[in-house]
Amino acid sequence: MEYKKILASALTLTLAAAAAGCGDKGSSSESSEATTASTEPSTVAATEATTEAPEPPKPVEASDPNAITFDDGDFSFASPKTGDDDSAQGTLEVVEVQGNKMLRFTDDGKNHANGTVQKIQIDAAKLLSHENVAKVRSIEFDVYADATASDYKNDDGELLKAPGWIGGGGGANVAGDKWYQFGEWSGGEYNFEMSGAAHAEFKFVLAAGGQCWDETMDEAVFLIMRWGAQNEGNMYVDNIVFLDEEGKSLPIEKAESGEAPAEAEQPATEAAQANGDAIDKAVDEGLAKAEQALAEAEAKAQEAIDEASSMAAAQ
Repeated sequence: MEYKKILASALTLTLAAAAAGCGDKGSSSESSEATTASTEPSTVAATEATTEAPEPPKPVEASDPNAITFDDGDFSFASPKTGDDDSAQGTLEVVEVQGNKMLRFTDDGKNHANGTVQKIQIDAAKLLSHENVAKVRSIEFDVYADATASDYKNDDGELLKAPGWIGGGGGANVAGDKWYQFGEWSGGEYNFEMSGAAHAEFKFVLAAGGQCWDETMDEAVFLIMRWGAQNEGNMYVDNIVFLDEEGKSLPIEKAESGEAPAEAEQPATEAAQANGDAIDKAVDEGLAKAEQALAEAEAKAQEAIDEASSMAAAQ
């Protein structure tokens, strides 16, 4: 009897141990499957990320309603400064980059080789009222650069058609015919043909001492300069904003794009004057002919009268 009890107890313990083993195996299998499932998506994502080609930087859209965006194509307030000994040679034009219009200093292709400075001069007096010119305490804008040659050497020694590092500085004329030097601006290193935006800010930090523009200035110019070019290329400027001491943007008061500039009005004025002169000449000629015809008619009438008088006297 005792033998049977011992045998039954042993059988019970064996079955319990077997059941426990099966349970552990199932848990281990489920855990392994869960771990595999959780790591698969991240592995795929990482693989896709490493194979995806980087995209070139996109132009920055203006965020301020008073920004000069060059969307209207007008740059009558800007000019290239090419007369200094260190000035790069080039012209200005408005171009479209990835659907965004901006002002471009189109270099003559020798800036990098000659080590010159690309300079764009902006006249704020053509953009702001006299009152607001005096309120300007800072100027913000975006600068870009492109490459027109493949002379930029990266860290791996490869020659690329890219601008590389871009940077520069600026200055302005201020009250009293003085020159005010702003700080420098710079962007990152760009390995695409067109750089991203380098956001720059010029500040009149000595405005309290009169080192700023005032209401009497008919010309309030500032220079945007790019130096240290690492490749041949052009400079671009966009989204110019003038701000007061509270950081509020000042309204732009230049002529609307629909209005014809003064240069375009001149030919129309000259044409109108020419038409007026032609009309006056025709009237004068008509009057002269009429007067001549009247004089001839009066002379003939007088002859007829004299002839009639002579005939009457003869009778």
